[in-house]
Amino acid sequence: MPDKYNTSEQQPSKFQQAITGEWHGLPSVFDVDGSHTGFNKVNRASVFEGDKVTYWMETNFQNTGHLRNRFDTAGARFEFGVIDSDKDRIYCGPDFVGAGKPYGLLVDSNYYSPGWNTDLRTVNLILPEHGLQVYSSQLFEADTLVAVFNGLYVVTQDHANNPEEQQKVADFLASERLAATKPYILPVKEAGQWVGTFEVYDNKQQRLGETHIVIDYFPLSLRSADVRVTMTGAIERTFNYKRSRVDAVHTFEGPDVFGNGRAYGRYLWSTQHFYGEAFKLKSRDTLINDNFDICGVWQFYQSNDELYTCFGVLDWKPGSNVLSAKYI
Repeated sequence: MPDKYNTSEQQPSKFQQAITGEWHGLPSVFDVDGSHTGFNKVNRASVFEGDKVTYWMETNFQNTGHLRNRFDTAGARFEFGVIDSDKDRIYCGPDFVGAGKPYGLLVDSNYYSPGWNTDLRTVNLILPEHGLQVYSSQLFEADTLVAVFNGLYVVTQDHANNPEEQQKVADFLASERLAATKPYILPVKEAGQWVGTFEVYDNKQQRLGETHIVIDYFPLSLRSADVRVTMTGAIERTFNYKRSRVDAVHTFEGPDVFGNGRAYGRYLWSTQHFYGEAFKLKSRDTLINDNFDICGVWQFYQSNDELYTCFGVLDWKPGSNVLSAKYI
């Protein structure tokens, strides 16, 4: 392999250590309007050997329509060199050219795929306590979105020789096939709270600590709810908004933030602007199970510059049914 693939460090980066093993998933393939077109069966690994990192990926597209022609690789194996570090993961091609920015167990990547002719924004977050990797790719022509891939992955260390690991993967992929097309819909009639702790990093990728989050949620109708977010710790913020949903489009309308988002299956991307401030939040939220638990990746911007990147899991604590049967 050419010398340009050599890493500047003899030890793998923190993220490289966290993703050791072979990851198995069944990402969904969505058209730009949110229509589910099928799946892309994927096995992949990022392998540190000596002073080099090689990323390989085997794909099997199982979707229909024009996106199948665009993204199917006819069985060709993706394989590309990575310059690995805790500052940047640089992708050297031939399949992907660009870089990823690590924040601990999160990598936020932007790169180009010559084979797909798309510019990608890919976000991968490892959840060790859940044994999952929460993956998404948004694919663009310049700034025009053309497709979305997303899904969960599980890891094995000896898949080829271990029947138990093989069964674990088979069961997981079967559950993903059932869950992947479920829409991002929050509890319709039940009030409650999401509670959890996010890791917080600054724009220099330095860990600042943790922020504890409580989201109080109260349905107002079958498609709207009053929401109050309280953050304490490394980030101190409290803000309220009314959220509503029409199909896959979500809106956030004051009094403290205004914005919107669009869901692709279980994943919701949104932007929320804080009223009267040069401050905004861009988020990717994922429903990771049937209990409404949310994996969040939140990025705060001050004057359009990245200020904080934070991520973690929010567990749903159900309350009472507030839209129960009515009588005249």
